[in-house]
Amino acid sequence: MRPEEIQITDWLRIVLGEVPWIFLLEVVIRIAIIYFILMFAMRAMGKRMSSMLSRTEMAALVSLAAANGVALMDPSRGVLPIVIIAVVVVGVERFIAWRSTQDAGFERKVMDDMDILVKDGALQLGVMERTRITRERLLAQFRHEDIYNLGKVQRTYMEANGAFTILQYPDERPGLSIIPEIDEELRQEQKTEPNIFACATCGHVEKQAQKPQTICPNCNSQDWSPAVVS
Repeated sequence: MRPEEIQITDWLRIVLGEVPWIFLLEVVIRIAIIYFILMFAMRAMGKRMSSMLSRTEMAALVSLAAANGVALMDPSRGVLPIVIIAVVVVGVERFIAWRSTQDAGFERKVMDDMDILVKDGALQLGVMERTRITRERLLAQFRHEDIYNLGKVQRTYMEANGAFTILQYPDERPGLSIIPEIDEELRQEQKTEPNIFACATCGHVEKQAQKPQTICPNCNSQDWSPAVVS
């Protein structure tokens, strides 16, 4: 279509495009076929496709979606290529899944490995930077799990699929308050632990009679806050 043929008031072109009305019926048939192709492909790739996806499963799903879009909108394209693409994608995904069960090293190369984001109530800032997890993103996750004191966290793992696994100490432990500073009223309700201070950057705890003047051995910060236990 030449530029001079485009009219802003041409509602028929805007709504229908340049295809005949009968193509709308064909779209219904095409989407039904594509729907069953997708359902079959996801069923063939296993139950994980209905839960949290790994990076290979996400790539497979995006590949199927990208291939389906062209066949759905373009009347000159058939649906047979979608079947071929689905067979290839499913075959590759099932091979990766099978190979991963046979070789843990291969699984780590393809799926990546887990990372430890918190150890004994202290943020591992170097790991967080490498995995591109911000401090506020992680603290928000703790608050979502009803954790308001970083000292309560024994370990936090970032799984290969991007999910967080949080292990807590069974008893109360002093640590850095993770209630936002904007909520000063709630922060004041937390009980502070005498002679214990937490690094305001990573949460590392030191027992001293007064506020430490040294740098934090975990992150080299010099900013300390009174540790809280609730």
